[in-house]
Amino acid sequence: MKRSRLTSSAKTKKMGPRGLKTRVRTAKGRKLSSTRWLQRQLNDPYVAESRRLGYRSRAAFKLIELDDRFGILAPERRVLDLGAAPGGWTQVAVERTGGGGSTDTAPRVLAIDLSPMDPIPGACCLCCDLRDAGTFELITQKLGGPVDVVLSDMAPASTGHAGTDHLRIMALVEAAWEVAEAVLASDGAFVAKVLQGGTERDLLDQLKRRFARVRHAKPPSSRKGSAEVYVVAQGFRHP
Repeated sequence: MKRSRLTSSAKTKKMGPRGLKTRVRTAKGRKLSSTRWLQRQLNDPYVAESRRLGYRSRAAFKLIELDDRFGILAPERRVLDLGAAPGGWTQVAVERTGGGGSTDTAPRVLAIDLSPMDPIPGACCLCCDLRDAGTFELITQKLGGPVDVVLSDMAPASTGHAGTDHLRIMALVEAAWEVAEAVLASDGAFVAKVLQGGTERDLLDQLKRRFARVRHAKPPSSRKGSAEVYVVAQGFRHP
């Protein structure tokens, strides 16, 4: 399959300038925060471009930009996508690996999320909770072998309290790492969303021991006001 239709920062820049902004009037019964969110969506070039290209979310561009920079995905690589809904990252993973095996054992792209998501051609999508005892067994049974890349764009609902949000997202990152450590093939990669302030020291030390390279990155499509960054670990080494 062809690589994504938007594969470089140079092409990303073509989405601007934004031109005239769309203003949203505050409707009766709508909170001011909802009005601001709607206005931001209507004036976001990544939202418009994701619709034009058929991506399910603007988050697809974050993975595109991370992959363009770090070379995470490639044809024939096997991918486990955790926290996949609504499926933007899964779509990019299918495009860049070639997908395949959507109903067979050992699919090339396996997507997991607590929320149901519509099927994606070329991927196997499962609705399950990563925290449930039987989920890991289900994942390993479905994969039937090691994978080259584990992706995690998981994030809890924001509480608005920075300290609490950081602890909650780190719990998800640690759960994702626990799975990645068990299923990654040698020289594999692990990519996970964290919040500014970086990865917790204990986890970061573990990643540095197990990977040849560990870096933090904020893709251009990540909103300026967002505290999210991504830890990108490459060159997995089995103990």
